[in-house]
Amino acid sequence: MRDAKTLRVLDTGLRRAAENMALNRALLESHQAGTSPHTLRFLRFTPSALLGFHQDVEQELRTDYCAEHGIDIQRRITGGGAIYFDQTQLGWELYLDKAFLGTADMGAIARKICEAAAEGISALGVDARYRPRNDIEVNGRKISGTGGAFDGDSIMYQGTLLIDFDVERMLRVLRIPAEKLSDKAIESARDRVANLKDLLGGNMPSFEEVQKRLAESFARAFDVELTFAEAMNAAEESAFKEALAEIDTPEWIYQHNRPFTDATMREAITRSQGGTMRVGVAVDPARNRLKQVWITGDFFVKPQRLVVDLEGALRNTPIDALEANVRAFFEAHPAEMLMLTSDDFVTAIRAALDADEARA
Repeated sequence: MRDAKTLRVLDTGLRRAAENMALNRALLESHQAGTSPHTLRFLRFTPSALLGFHQDVEQELRTDYCAEHGIDIQRRITGGGAIYFDQTQLGWELYLDKAFLGTADMGAIARKICEAAAEGISALGVDARYRPRNDIEVNGRKISGTGGAFDGDSIMYQGTLLIDFDVERMLRVLRIPAEKLSDKAIESARDRVANLKDLLGGNMPSFEEVQKRLAESFARAFDVELTFAEAMNAAEESAFKEALAEIDTPEWIYQHNRPFTDATMREAITRSQGGTMRVGVAVDPARNRLKQVWITGDFFVKPQRLVVDLEGALRNTPIDALEANVRAFFEAHPAEMLMLTSDDFVTAIRAALDADEARA
């Protein structure tokens, strides 16, 4: 039985993106299976462009820039948006369960964890504060972004601390409008984030000291003892090898890229409380049917294949039956969705249907 009064601290070091993503899956699945203790993991990345699970590589990233600069492209096991990681950031992750947290409310969980993280960062000599929904800031500038995802009773809650982050490189990795790459826009983006190295100047602590302060703060927040592990246990190692075999492949990375089609295409982007959704639809106007729907974006759903199953269920759907078919699908397929509803999918698909034709 898992000890609810201890938190294991595990530093997995500097790794490739595929290894870090496989470790995410291994630790979350092992925790859910009861073979992992409650864990605080520290991690770092070699240069990596990370997609949210439901995103399309070509839509979100400048793949030519990534190839030219030796930046790995990888897909996360959770939803969310595209981000850039390298050695200038320190990642931290908590693997806990609802009983440990005392709640299943994501807002309450985010507040408790982020306030603890802010306290740990402040112990380094800066005034870090939690900013709802899930950021930590210093004097109005973001120093850490966070987010979480449930897997049954287990939760993986992740955060990133900016140590000496290069904002310009991040902007060049992401596929964003050219005007956001102007000198003025880049400087403006730099003004909105805070690097620990800039804030502390010559008093920059080691990675080990940063990790120590964060770990101690989480221990106080959850009233637990810390234990330190040099490596994963045997069950976690086995799960890691299995996950890496799937994740370290082009099939995993490019699984949500939209295939080419000769059908008339319409596209739209919608935003809701649950995130951003990009929908493409192939339409058969003569029969007033949806031939195919593609849904990508920055959002969280569980199980992961829910969106693929929804796309399949809507193939050749009469447009007049769209709303009824989407709602029937979600009634038949219970899902965990973070601030997202079935109506958000209907709205996004309708927006694409109402858009001008993108190409034929």
